[in-house]
Amino acid sequence: MNKKEQTVTRLFSHLKFDNNKFQHQPGSVLGNTALIVGTTIGAGIIGLPAVTLPSGIIPSTILLIIVWLYTLISGLLIAELTLNVMKFEGISHIGLLAIIEKILGKPGARIAGIAYVFNHYALLVAYMTEGGKILTTTVDKVWELEHISPQWVGTVSFFLVFGSLMYWGKDRLVERINGIFIIILLITFLGLLILGGMQFQTSQLLVQNWQSIGNAIAIIYVAMFFHSIIPLVVTQLEGDSPKIRQSILIGSVIPLFMFLAWNAVILGCMTPDILSHNFANESVFDPLQILRTGQSGEWFAVLLSIFSEFAIVTSFIGITYGLADFFQDISILTKSEISRLPLYSLVLLPPLSLGTFNPNIFFHALEYTGAFSVSILGGIMPALMSWKQSQTPEFTNGNYQTLVPGGKITLIFIMVGALFLICRQILVIYQF
Repeated sequence: MNKKEQTVTRLFSHLKFDNNKFQHQPGSVLGNTALIVGTTIGAGIIGLPAVTLPSGIIPSTILLIIVWLYTLISGLLIAELTLNVMKFEGISHIGLLAIIEKILGKPGARIAGIAYVFNHYALLVAYMTEGGKILTTTVDKVWELEHISPQWVGTVSFFLVFGSLMYWGKDRLVERINGIFIIILLITFLGLLILGGMQFQTSQLLVQNWQSIGNAIAIIYVAMFFHSIIPLVVTQLEGDSPKIRQSILIGSVIPLFMFLAWNAVILGCMTPDILSHNFANESVFDPLQILRTGQSGEWFAVLLSIFSEFAIVTSFIGITYGLADFFQDISILTKSEISRLPLYSLVLLPPLSLGTFNPNIFFHALEYTGAFSVSILGGIMPALMSWKQSQTPEFTNGNYQTLVPGGKITLIFIMVGALFLICRQILVIYQF
């Protein structure tokens, strides 16, 4: 075996028959890094300032880094599990729920499936309500209406506009529109950092309330969750562990820096006048809602409204597709075909109903999905699967591939972190 052959680390090769011969079509680290970044950057970033404001810039910055480290470890753990299942099963593609079923059996798969559905429905409720609120606020401001539209009007309007796009639009059209939205998202984000940096209040660095930091964990966890896309990354990179590790590391670090910059800029723009606002109907003080009214300048407000709406819409598109695919997979397994209208009715009407009756549910929806479904899918399940594999002889004969050091100590860390978040949220719900 020559030196070149010794450096091959992939499990398999993507081959495409072209020009009367097979050509190797490997996935790139750059492309899969972008996939992780695109999956991570979403509407979760909109919820960050409201939950990090009470603790301040420095405490929330430290918390962001800690949660990122947790998601990086659990993400690499899922990649490790995917690699070994592919190796021992002899397959080149498998989804997260299928991995859970193979290792933990049908009971584990059912629990994961419930968490998956809850996660997607909760996020759709959050996106419809907040996206609708921004939509109606912008329309009222542009048309200079004296009376503010009811919030349920915004939720229904968001559903009619973007729900119709998902139902009537062809996949290629939706993909192109989503690509345009992402470009707009990045441009407005850079504009917000520049304008916000010019208005930064250094006095905000002195605000440090460490007791309030726990209230931000769940929403930060949601914002940094990208784990469902990891099996696809493993497949596209042909099971090449160094490339997989590199893509996950870089793909999670880029959103971390974006979150850190965003959090610092928005919290740094808080002046006494802005902080003096009080919303009687809001359970959480949202600084972005004030900034969108022009408290930090009209251009800043315009860019913030555009960024917020498109961050929500791009996430809405991905979550809608994910839940639709999930129900389609179930229909295939149960051998009961489901047509397009019932499918999208099943996906969109339940969150529309809940969002219409409770339009202020945005932050609660993000909290619940972070504390429960994301903790299960990105914390408890990976730790349990890895622990079980470590007790299985066929995985302990020297062929088991590891991406995460620390052994069972790491698994205990992941498990305890997820259980802490779940228990904390239960105590908050019952107000202990």
